[in-house]
Amino acid sequence: MTLSNTERRIIEDSIRNIKDFPKEGIVFKDITTLLNNKEAYGVLMNHLYQRYKEYNLDYIAGIDARGFIFGAALAQMLGLGFVPIRKKGKLPYTTYSEKYALEYGIDEIEVHIDAFSGVQNARVLMIDDLIATGGTANAAATLINQTGAKCIESCFIIGLTFLKGIKTLEEKTPVYSLIEVN
Repeated sequence: MTLSNTERRIIEDSIRNIKDFPKEGIVFKDITTLLNNKEAYGVLMNHLYQRYKEYNLDYIAGIDARGFIFGAALAQMLGLGFVPIRKKGKLPYTTYSEKYALEYGIDEIEVHIDAFSGVQNARVLMIDDLIATGGTANAAATLINQTGAKCIESCFIIGLTFLKGIKTLEEKTPVYSLIEVN
């Protein structure tokens, strides 16, 4: 299931573009204006519910931090558990961790070792607001699979296709981006 043209327009029109943030030459996609637009957020969440209600999922995993907003709401709508994938040092129990490259350096994310233990071979949807180079998303998909669960699909509100992160992630899991920016 994909967005209708009307749904796409409502969602796209609610996302603010901020030029030269966080540095010159970048156009930042600000989703805070989507979140505070009840019509656009409703259209988005209804679309996600309709798309994933027949996927036979066990959990939704959201990537720190904006993936929590969409993932927790979708998990509640689908009657599923929500699992946060957090930046290193934010989870209080034993974790698996995965490092990934940034433009200038390395970062790391974690998930609890028992995050998906309620279901054997749990089927997991991973969600975040945006995929750019794909470092965080690839690390998150690796973590999900490392726990013994299976990342069935990765969902992003916005996909920056010109940065090739989607192509890299597709080697691990199918990718669905509602809005693609070329």
